[in-house]
Amino acid sequence: MAQAPIKAPLPPKEQRKLSNLQLLWGFVRAYPGQLTAALTALVVAALSTLAIPQGLKWIVDNGFVAGADTHAVRPYFLFMLAVILVMGAATAVRFYYVSWIGERVVADLRQAVQRHLLTLDPVFFEENRPAEIASRLTSDTAIIEQTVGTSASMALRNAVMGVGGIIYMAVQSPKLTGLVLLVIPLTVLPIIWLGRRVREISRTSQDRVAGVGTMVAEVLGAIRIVQSFTQESREAARFGGAVEAAFATAKRRIRVRAMMTALVITLVFGAITLVLWQGALDVITGSLSSGTIAAFIFASAIVAGAFGTLTETYGDVMRAAGAAGRMQELLAARPQIAAPASPTPLPLPAAGRVSFEGVTFHYPSRPESAALIDFTLDIAAGETVAVVGPSGAGKSTLFQLVQRFYDPQGGCIRLDGVDLRAADPQAIRSRIAVVPQETVVFATSALENIRYGRPEASEAEVWAAAEAAHADAFLRDLPEGLNSFLGEGGTRLSGGQRQRLAIARAILRDAPVLLLDEATSALDSESEQLVQHALEGLMQGRTTLVIAHRLATVRNADRIIVMDKGRIVASGSHGQLLAADGLYAKLARLQFETAQPEAA
Repeated sequence: MAQAPIKAPLPPKEQRKLSNLQLLWGFVRAYPGQLTAALTALVVAALSTLAIPQGLKWIVDNGFVAGADTHAVRPYFLFMLAVILVMGAATAVRFYYVSWIGERVVADLRQAVQRHLLTLDPVFFEENRPAEIASRLTSDTAIIEQTVGTSASMALRNAVMGVGGIIYMAVQSPKLTGLVLLVIPLTVLPIIWLGRRVREISRTSQDRVAGVGTMVAEVLGAIRIVQSFTQESREAARFGGAVEAAFATAKRRIRVRAMMTALVITLVFGAITLVLWQGALDVITGSLSSGTIAAFIFASAIVAGAFGTLTETYGDVMRAAGAAGRMQELLAARPQIAAPASPTPLPLPAAGRVSFEGVTFHYPSRPESAALIDFTLDIAAGETVAVVGPSGAGKSTLFQLVQRFYDPQGGCIRLDGVDLRAADPQAIRSRIAVVPQETVVFATSALENIRYGRPEASEAEVWAAAEAAHADAFLRDLPEGLNSFLGEGGTRLSGGQRQRLAIARAILRDAPVLLLDEATSALDSESEQLVQHALEGLMQGRTTLVIAHRLATVRNADRIIVMDKGRIVASGSHGQLLAADGLYAKLARLQFETAQPEAA
């Protein structure tokens, strides 16, 4: 099953640039105290490491000499011990603050992306799979965490030691240092060339890993269907293919990084060996002291190690640049539905009148077919209007437009006389309660699920809503009552119980407009009758729009609208529509004739 990549605002080459790391810098600089402490400790640790060659030089020149004064050498060893203590303490401080910044930046980044995603409209999630986005929030931020908390610190520390080591070596022996510097261009060129390859492969590798995470979420979320259709082997094989594809890409990345590391280390250490050969000749001729060449060797090892580590961290930084680019894509996405600069306030008190005026609408993902065509419907405050029709008639589209998840391409929709496009979407939705056909139950307690309708509601108000929805009986039977955990997607409840929970949520919402998408479809006959009575009480004094698939549930509606192919084809009461012998009567005959054998 192929997945469409998230639509990126930048060309692919731009997504892999180091400039993407500016996104992370924006989060890092929010903590100047910790950043200053980390950088200070980093510099102190690096400089103390560079002080070791000097101490080694003094010890060799003054202590490794026959007949040297044993007391005279003590200060040099004490100096070395002091340097080591400072280096150890500074390294610990650096590790703490750098790790703290890494964890904090990732936490802030995840929150920022999540907050931004919540502002995006359904169009974005039609074109981009939520499971893919969730994978980005985990796999990509893990890469960023490693880079900010470890690789960046190592890169800065080794850059300081590399530059400082070269300066120290130049002071000790300009000739030998000049020979060492000749090799730097030989190491920089392969780093640049191979680094580009690592960057490109890392981007592909991250996409593969994200695809694996997406597949896991999809299959485990539908585990009952998978097992019901005995597709375990097929799904295991499909997942195995995705894992192997990710592994193959990772192998390419590892191979290139291994080549880069081997080439650079070979060049650096090979050149240093040849330079030290020259240094040994200088010691033999007496132009260098034994302590100087010992310090030069130690400093050369530090410089070589620093450049070797830089080649390794460069690949990590490139991976982080790719991951940051993917996060930037999410943050750069802009909702098509947003509040205007100066939104028109909805009138108070809320009446709940809803009007569709010549509305024509095409879903962005299906621009070739119209969901509504010149649709006009005026729903008075407090009126109950049922909408019936065959699948694809446009019934659910009405709900999407009333909540302003989309804007129509033609005509307008008004709530209490205000064009929805002129109002704040949050103000519109705060006046609407919804009971969807496919009930959403969050992986938390029953209390929090019902309270989702009004988070500030008391527990007594939650119980009252549950009783009104006839959900109190099964809730009291749960191990911890309202505080019982309901499982992922409400797996601990039956379909009917989940639907009554959704009805309780809508009752608690206490909104002037009520949208019911066949709210009793998952209930047995007894529960349906109880909930129907609860809904009748809930609908009193509220504007109610009901999508009905079972016509028996809408007989008492004030008005029934029959839709077909995005248009209203009939309107009236149950009796009037039956007498007209049109589409409604045809649907009624199909349903009632099907139901008769069951009743018999």
